Amino acid sequence: MSALSSLALRPATGLRGLFAGAPASSTEAFTSPAPPVRQLTPPSQLSEAELIDGCLAGSRLMQKHLYERFAGRMMAVCLRYAQTTFEAEDVLQEGFVTVFRNLSSFRRECPLEFWIRRIMVNAALRQHRRNAPLIAVSEGEYPEELAGEEFTLANYGFEELLTMVQELAPRYRMVFNLFAIEGYGHKEIGEMLGISEGTSKSQYSRARAILKSKIERLDAQSNHGHFRT
Repeated sequence: MSALSSLALRPATGLRGLFAGAPASSTEAFTSPAPPVRQLTPPSQLSEAELIDGCLAGSRLMQKHLYERFAGRMMAVCLRYAQTTFEAEDVLQEGFVTVFRNLSSFRRECPLEFWIRRIMVNAALRQHRRNAPLIAVSEGEYPEELAGEEFTLANYGFEELLTMVQELAPRYRMVFNLFAIEGYGHKEIGEMLGISEGTSKSQYSRARAILKSKIERLDAQSNHGHFRT
């Protein structure tokens, strides 16, 4: 089984199948001379260049280290776009298959994490197009001025924020993430999602209005003695 085909498995089982070496036979264990002891660089101290070069050389150990370094952060990205953890795991798996398949094309002009993040976002967009086609909101249905209203998310933990974002309708969730988190402009988002720039703006405004309403309800509960932990 090749490294890439093994990655088609889910992360928990895929890593075991991809990166675990085959055990030596009992005969080999007694007759083979002990290999020389080598001082290995701790995974956390490996540079990005070392990780990349090792992966390009076909090292499964370096593939494992690269995956483990970025999987947690990329899972957080996938969760924001997905509606369930199961769906996020699918996106993460597809994204890392793309990472290892295209690593040779990475020109090292930006941090590796930035490049991987873009791949994960694109994987999330593909998953969205497969599972939840956008339902266009008529242009002008929600006033653009709404997007300028101020409200803060700083007082809320990751789990609360994630729940609020995941509860958005898919069309709103995608636009909100792409604009508010990833920093794309509405014209770019429209091209990515196959909608007009105006529709992207109205969907973002609606997403903000929904989140603002959720926050106001949480604040009201807090003020009545139901404090968040």
